[in-house]
Amino acid sequence: MSSSDQDEFINGDTTEVLQDSYESLEWKAIDFNLLSSYYQQDGNNAAVTGGIGSEALTDFTQKVSLTVPLNKKLSVKFDGGYDYYSSVSTDNIDNVRSSDSSSDIRAHGNIGFSYQLEKQKNISGRIGTSNEYDYFSINSALFYDYKTEDENTTIQLGFQTFQDRWSVIYPREIKNSSSVPTNKRSSYNASFGLSKVINRKMQLFIQLEGTYMNGLLSTPFHRVYFTENSAVKIEKLPSNRLKIPIGIRFNAYLNDWMLARLHYRYYWDSWGIQANTLSAELPLKINRFFAVYPFLRFHSQQAADYFKPYKEHNLQDEYYTSDYDLSKLNSLSYGLGLSYSPAGGIAKFNMPLNQRKFMFKSIDLKYSHYDRSTGLKADIISVGLGFTF
Repeated sequence: MSSSDQDEFINGDTTEVLQDSYESLEWKAIDFNLLSSYYQQDGNNAAVTGGIGSEALTDFTQKVSLTVPLNKKLSVKFDGGYDYYSSVSTDNIDNVRSSDSSSDIRAHGNIGFSYQLEKQKNISGRIGTSNEYDYFSINSALFYDYKTEDENTTIQLGFQTFQDRWSVIYPREIKNSSSVPTNKRSSYNASFGLSKVINRKMQLFIQLEGTYMNGLLSTPFHRVYFTENSAVKIEKLPSNRLKIPIGIRFNAYLNDWMLARLHYRYYWDSWGIQANTLSAELPLKINRFFAVYPFLRFHSQQAADYFKPYKEHNLQDEYYTSDYDLSKLNSLSYGLGLSYSPAGGIAKFNMPLNQRKFMFKSIDLKYSHYDRSTGLKADIISVGLGFTF
């Protein structure tokens, strides 16, 4: 699954279907959220084995987030978790089945803050790390939000950076003849967002981003096979990449029990990929506290300049990959979400020492199915639990 395609499918838009307010709670209330998901995919275009072979993969994700207000203007946020995955594809890195590369755990954590400068101005940021068997990453971000006095228009500026270091792993049979110029990768992202309340029933949001990446952008354990005598090398891609996505989201209140959330995204990058994504979500409000939201998403992209299938590259090519995430493809994902969030919470408990209230306030369930024209299929089910105390 392509990186932008995968991110949207797995993470999705964590839409707040029900906007219940908790004004009765003091600013000292602490929010705690727990997210669990299970993802599985299968296909027959594994990049590890040169564009052929099983893409079977399962991933279990557990994530927690904690937001603690320190005063009426400043709050801090902690989030972290892990992903445990098992992959037939990466198990073929060394051509030894059920080896150490067949599964792994990625752990990640962030600490951030949010500070209200003035009534209409807010600044927030974070710093965090992520670690897996073959890489270590440090990330940081800073955001600035401004609302007009009538609060109908919001502008957000953001900047993020990721600094990654790889533990370079080569396929066993060609590791002595392979090398990469660096084991580092840097990514820098700048974003501009504009949200506008058109009237009581309509809202428009526009976002423009730019991401520049340099360093090791290929994956050293991805094989590429050539037309000449079944020659095989490791994937080779340019050491820099520019990505520019532009998104437009339109939300409309149709009636007392239905909303419409429509989204279009155009994507361009310097490797030759252009993509278009359309998605729609129709939250149906069963009552004040319970909603269901069916959703549909279509994605289409053209291939990167450096992509060719198994054994179709020439040794004279400067860059080469058989990673189908960079191929020409269409994909369709669809599913259903359920949200239950009573204004008074689902359940309340007294804390044992200080007698503060602990509230189980919301539960969200979501299922998505993904089909890609290359044959890849995937499913994900997730559950989110919200607490306040």
